[in-house]
Amino acid sequence: MRYIRYAFLAALGILLISVSLANRGFVSLKLMPDAVAQLMGFNMAISLPLFVVVLGGIVVGLVIGFFWEWMREHKHRREADVKAREVRKLE
Repeated sequence: MRYIRYAFLAALGILLISVSLANRGFVSLKLMPDAVAQLMGFNMAISLPLFVVVLGGIVVGLVIGFFWEWMREHKHRREADVKAREVRKLE
């Protein structure tokens, strides 16, 4: 089972490296569209390689999803904690 996990991680690593090498072109990320930026008077822009934008988006999505799920399960964890305290008290 350990070797299957290592093989999967190696294949995933090769896939991520090949995607990164294929998408090295720089893209410009802007905070606001040009028309809104002219109206507001400022605009932030940064140039990054495309693979950083794509992989960064995946990482940010995972972090937001994990946080959302952790917050959603808060009431279940609290209830389990209360029941565990009751069990210790009754023992």
